[in-house]
Amino acid sequence: MKPINPRSSLFSRMTAPLRLAMEARAPWEFGAMLATRPLLASAPGGDGHPVLVLPMMFGSDLSTLPLRNFLVGRGYVASAWEQGLNLGPRGGVFDACVARLSSLRREHGQPVSLIGWSLGGLFARALAMHAPDDVRLVISLGTPMRADPSPEQVWRFYQRITGNAMGLPEHLKGLDQPLPVPTTSIFSRSDGVVCWQDCVEPLGPNSESIEVESSHLGLGMHPLTLHVIADRLAQPAGEWRPFERNGMFGWLYPDPFRASWFQC
Repeated sequence: MKPINPRSSLFSRMTAPLRLAMEARAPWEFGAMLATRPLLASAPGGDGHPVLVLPMMFGSDLSTLPLRNFLVGRGYVASAWEQGLNLGPRGGVFDACVARLSSLRREHGQPVSLIGWSLGGLFARALAMHAPDDVRLVISLGTPMRADPSPEQVWRFYQRITGNAMGLPEHLKGLDQPLPVPTTSIFSRSDGVVCWQDCVEPLGPNSESIEVESSHLGLGMHPLTLHVIADRLAQPAGEWRPFERNGMFGWLYPDPFRASWFQC
């Protein structure tokens, strides 16, 4: 018998209800964040550099508030994207994000770290490609950068069909390719919204993927996610190293490249 292709459309449809139902974990993950505040207070502290946080699809600055509050508590200047609901790269939004990044860079006199949740991670990748000198590093949370068709293909197709300018510069291509800045992708194999394989960062000298057991909607509030974010941001500028899964961390953060029964 021919084995089932775990990435086939049939298998995806069969498992979609289960994966979507597991998104009900999100409120518990928010509760876990509150319960582990004393432990998170011992996460690596920052050097005060600016961090711009971009929300998920249909998310807003309110949805990233817990994450930004955590970052402020660790010593960073955490900024919201200030573009309302994230409805994709509709006309003018990407340009506004570029202006926001440039403003933060000038205000603080140093490159800005970008954290993007899901669709927000694609904005972060596009910003890093557009203005690498303004970006210190990129952290994406459940961002499907390697989907087929690719995100930029979908956006450009929408633009051609509707005539609505989506705001993604024509020269930006290959958002699934290694970025010119250090990059960390945090993903979950039990993500009920996106396919986890599409979130794995392309291998490169300054890129990595880290797995957290979480829902998609709770990924930006999960205590293990927050610890990784603090650890990544705390690295001195120009001295980026991959996350070390030694000791207890090897149990908390599984090998992202191991074989898995749970596929999308």
